[in-house]
Amino acid sequence: VQLQASGGGLVQAGGSLRLSCTTSASIHSINSMGWYRQAPGKQRDLVARLILGGSTIYANSVRGRFAISRGNAKAENTVYLQMTSLKPEDTAVYYCNADQYLSGTHYAFWGQGTLVTVSS
Repeated sequence: VQLQASGGGLVQAGGSLRLSCTTSASIHSINSMGWYRQAPGKQRDLVARLILGGSTIYANSVRGRFAISRGNAKAENTVYLQMTSLKPEDTAVYYCNADQYLSGTHYAFWGQGTLVTVSS
C-alpha cells in the first residue's frame, strides 16, 4: 500500500489548510487512516484518525479545529484533514498513516511527510 500525501504549506496563524492522503489500495481493504505530526525535536504524535466504519479520534490539541474525513465516491481512496484556526504550535511535518489487518497480522503504512508551517 502506498500513500501519497499533499497539501502542506505556509499559512498565517488563524488560517486554514487541507491535507490530502490517497491510498493506492482500495479504501475497503484499509481498517483506518490517520494523520500524525512531528515537530522538530519531538516525537511523532497522533493528530486524527478515521476508522473506516465512520468513527473518528482526535488529539485534544486539535479537537474542534481539525476535521478528518473521507473523500466522496469520486475520491473514495482519499482521506482529508481540514485544519482551521491554525496556531504556530501546529507547525510540524504531517504524516499520513494507514492500518490494515490481514489474517490477524497488522500492517502499518506511512506516506511521505508534508510540512505545515504556521507563522505568528
